[in-house]
Amino acid sequence: MTTRPWIVDNDLWALIEPLLPRWPEKAPGPRPVPDRLCLQGILYVLYNDIAWQLLPLELGFGSGQTCWRRLERWQQAGVFDQLHRVLLARLHAAGELDWSRACADGSHVRAKKKGEPTPARRRSTGGRRAANTT
Repeated sequence: MTTRPWIVDNDLWALIEPLLPRWPEKAPGPRPVPDRLCLQGILYVLYNDIAWQLLPLELGFGSGQTCWRRLERWQQAGVFDQLHRVLLARLHAAGELDWSRACADGSHVRAKKKGEPTPARRRSTGGRRAANTT
């Protein structure tokens, strides 16, 4: 039987769970779908490249809307940046990373030239409200 890539095993969950923001104990409304199931729903949608509303409820991951909201909440909390750093540190410690093939993406890091003057502020070309003539 083939392993489904959207299923989060216990070892990976042990790394992820501490990074997730906690729900308030007395939150109003129905009890939220467990975080692990939401994560698996998110991974299912991404792996299968489907729209959020097409996530099958029969899988037990909650609705696509629920998973999308949880993804947004976790993104706002910086969970995925933290997870990326944790996974890189673990892989590096285990000698599993080949840094000889690493590169920096210039679209994310500004490379300022030495002595380069600060650019002048540009005037906005956006539209403005017309003066009231009444």
